[in-house]
Amino acid sequence: MDKRALIRELIGVARGEIAILERAARATREAATHEEAKPENDKDTRAIEASYLAGAQAERVRALSQVVNALEFLPLRAFAAADPIASAALVEVDVDGKRSCYFLAPQGGGLRVTIDGVVVQVITPPSPVGRALLGRLAGEVVEVRAEGGVREYEIVAVT
Repeated sequence: MDKRALIRELIGVARGEIAILERAARATREAATHEEAKPENDKDTRAIEASYLAGAQAERVRALSQVVNALEFLPLRAFAAADPIASAALVEVDVDGKRSCYFLAPQGGGLRVTIDGVVVQVITPPSPVGRALLGRLAGEVVEVRAEGGVREYEIVAVT
């Protein structure tokens, strides 16, 4: 899989979310300051709630902008069979007979894209799966503790 194409797709998804959130934040800010948002009594908190929501949306935009920046400047490299998993590794795992593909990046955990018919999810080193995979090699089996218990991930390939 072409990692440059993967990065382009991930950045496109993040920028799409940024555009949506920026529009929503603008609309929410306008609603918070609109004439009709003035409190009717001391229990009416519509304007305050709208301003909090606008602030949270703006914060998410800042976080996604940092993800875009991190992905744009992420040094990409090819991994050989004997190389341990590190940042920019594309890792294929088998969990209970089901294959999944992860891209280890410093930021952007949870972003997903489909490249060449393969769904790739971004994981970060602090995440449970990222922590378990970091430094491991193809062929190893790692355990990941989650709410549902312990799951075994067999590392099929690292590129």
